[in-house]
Parts: sequence; structure tokens; C-alpha cells
Amino acid sequence: MNGPQDLGGQMGFGPVAPEMDEPYFHAEWEKRALGVTLAAGAMGAWNIDESRHARESLHPADYYASSYYQIWIKALEVLLKRHGFITQSDLTAGKAVDPAATPKRLLKAADVPAVLAKGGPCDRPVAAPARFRTGDRVRTKNFNPTGHTRLPRYARGKNGTIEAVRDGFVFPDSNAHGKGENPQWVYTVVFDGAEIWGEGADPTLAVSIDAWESYLEPA
Repeated sequence: MNGPQDLGGQMGFGPVAPEMDEPYFHAEWEKRALGVTLAAGAMGAWNIDESRHARESLHPADYYASSYYQIWIKALEVLLKRHGFITQSDLTAGKAVDPAATPKRLLKAADVPAVLAKGGPCDRPVAAPARFRTGDRVRTKNFNPTGHTRLPRYARGKNGTIEAVRDGFVFPDSNAHGKGENPQWVYTVVFDGAEIWGEGADPTLAVSIDAWESYLEPA
């Protein structure tokens, strides 16, 4: 979606200023925010794409005023309410006051290391052969969905070259909305600077993205 998170190429937000030797957490509560989010996700009510969409769907003013883990927690509230684990009354009271849905599973403390080590692989087999090959010229589609997508705004409607054919992966645009995994081939597509940034772009610049097959058409 064209949400507040899609900032690639947008002006007015200042330079990217990486923090040298940045710690994993800037406050103790952030550790708990990460733990609660992972434990809640392990209940099996939603997938990673739905959780990303919940963050993207925050109001822009709220999103930009929030730190990284504040965004996580605000989106987690949305997901927990959506799937019946908490209500607004619970949040207002600061404790459980209403009946809650039963989770599919629970993440136990003893299982955390193994679960984190396993991760959440999203590679899947695709029945059809890859439509494109390395070296093919392609054009990204120009669309503005209201739902989740991994095609950034700055790379829509642009001509590029297939640099690599990856494997099949879960299609996030459908997976975020309960419409199935629908795996597709993923390609690394490279664009030159002028194609992305236009006149005056650094001629030595190249930008690459990983794009699902349905984002692409022959140039």
C-alpha cells in the first residue's frame, strides 16, 4: 500500500543518519516489545505479511511520531483486537475483562531458542516455470493498491534488467489478507539511476529490488 512506511525517494524527511555502534535496544521496554510481539505471532492467528500490513496501516501522523518498537506495539494492539485476543475494554482497564479467543499454540520459554533458530522460511515450490531469465528487459507495473505490497512506489512503472532469478516465495500481497500463499518466482531487477531518479541522477548509480513475478511485464 502507499503507506507511511514507503519512504524511498521521498523528500522532506532529512538524510539517513545511521547511528554508529547502535545497540540492539535503546530502552529496556523495547526488549519486552520484541518478546511480546514474537510470542503473540507464535499463537498462529496471523502471518508476517499481515503483521507488516498492520504497521503500514497506522495513521501517518501516528507512524512518523512513533519509534520503531512503538510502531510494533501499536500494530500488535490492532492484530490482537482483530483476532479476538483483547478488546478495547481490556486495554482501557489494563487487564483482561472480556472473554478472549483461544490461541492455536503457545510459545513456551524452553522452546524459544529452537523457534528463533528455525525462523519463518517463506520459500515455496512454484508449479510453473519462471517467466523471465537473467538479462531480460522488464518493466514494473504501475499500480497503487490499498492492500499490502512489496513493490516500492519509486520502482513502479520503471524499466530494468533481470539480474538474477531467485526461487519461489510466498506472495505477500495475498498472504497479508488471508487469500493464500500463492507462491511466485522472485527476481532481482536492476535499474539505472536515471530511470529511477530522472534528470540529474548520478550516472554511476544503480538500484536493485527483489520483485515478485506478477509485478513485472516484458519491457
